[in-house]
Amino acid sequence: MNVNDKRYDNQGLHVVLALFTVDKGKFKVLLIKRKNEPFINKWILVGGCAYNYETGEEAMRRELLEKTKIENIDFEMFDVFTNPYRSPLKRMIAIGYIGVSDASIIRNFSQTEKASEADWFEIDKIPELGYDHKEILQKAIATLKQKIFTSNIMKKLYPDTFTLPELQKTYETILNTKLDRRNFRKKLINSNIIEETSMTIKNSSTKPAKLYRFTSSSVVFNFYK
Repeated sequence: MNVNDKRYDNQGLHVVLALFTVDKGKFKVLLIKRKNEPFINKWILVGGCAYNYETGEEAMRRELLEKTKIENIDFEMFDVFTNPYRSPLKRMIAIGYIGVSDASIIRNFSQTEKASEADWFEIDKIPELGYDHKEILQKAIATLKQKIFTSNIMKKLYPDTFTLPELQKTYETILNTKLDRRNFRKKLINSNIIEETSMTIKNSSTKPAKLYRFTSSSVVFNFYK
């Protein structure tokens, strides 16, 4: 490597987070509205530039805090985006991160230095996004669909209690498919990853719905098998 080669100049690193939630049965992603150029007033995924002394994860946590005031979110890297022209300012490689959270973390958002708004958007109602964040979001959604079957990500979405219809609707929303109610319920209960609590919740029907919770064991569950 010749450090004086001009072809190495003018490059930087972006970190971008696709943070998902399920809010009242709706599958959503967190977006912020930019206050500055480029892409002023455009919605984007949470992210920004890494400083030259930061790791990618350190930069992502700082950007999340600076843009939204959110802390203590678990996330992990899922892809790298290398299009030389993804930023109009200079060559910016992007590290994509993915995470899930409870929807309540952003309900009391107040604008920050670089973001005028932050809100949850339903996946099928995404506005036009700045940068290449549409591509990043699409890859993140595909990654999340795989993680449903290979990780405990559903437990992170439901750390407390839930009804079986609520959980099924979440699977259906994320996977964009309809599941047989009886088969889903039977396989889920037989998998031993959930347990019935002594609590119920009132709903529109006359019979209160039972509340369940994930057990301490792995919550990996593939109802297609």
